[in-house]
Amino acid sequence: MTAQKQFEKIVAFFVELKDTSELMMDLAYSALLLNSRELAEEVQRLEEYMDKLHTDFELLALRSNFKKEEASEFLGLIRLGVATEKIADAAAEMAEVVLRGIEPHPVLKLTIKEAEETVTQTCVTQKSPLINKTLREARLNEETGMWVLAIRRGEKTLRPRGDSKIEVGDVLIASGYAEGVNDLKKLASPEETCHL
Repeated sequence: MTAQKQFEKIVAFFVELKDTSELMMDLAYSALLLNSRELAEEVQRLEEYMDKLHTDFELLALRSNFKKEEASEFLGLIRLGVATEKIADAAAEMAEVVLRGIEPHPVLKLTIKEAEETVTQTCVTQKSPLINKTLREARLNEETGMWVLAIRRGEKTLRPRGDSKIEVGDVLIASGYAEGVNDLKKLASPEETCHL
């Protein structure tokens, strides 16, 4: 592998570490606010993935054939990787509060009680009109009142962007008003049973 290819692979690993830790923080915060066990479990699943990803990232960086003068740049990347791991650990600790059923602080409890939002997950099946549309094109928020927090695709959980394409088998994790849950499920899996 050329030095350039190796560098690109290390950068790609780092981007995934950064994106995953940010997604975990978003999900953990939502899990706390919505008192959602579903989201908290997703954070815990991502934390295990993050541990493996971080180890692979460090091993790749350490095995790289970098020159002596490049060592400080790689050290900086490794330190940034450690920071993303700490963010992921903090998100997992937040999720743990929900999973343990620890009584939330009175202010948080009041916020949860007053919230009209809910969290749901649904899978995209063969007959869905959402297939091959980007989130921007699908306009789910306008159509259902639900915001996609994450897309689980196989073993990966992706942080959604406007240009993220929806594929058959994707699991959409969304939050919004309870009235929108059925609308989202009908769009994602019309006339089919959705197995999560």
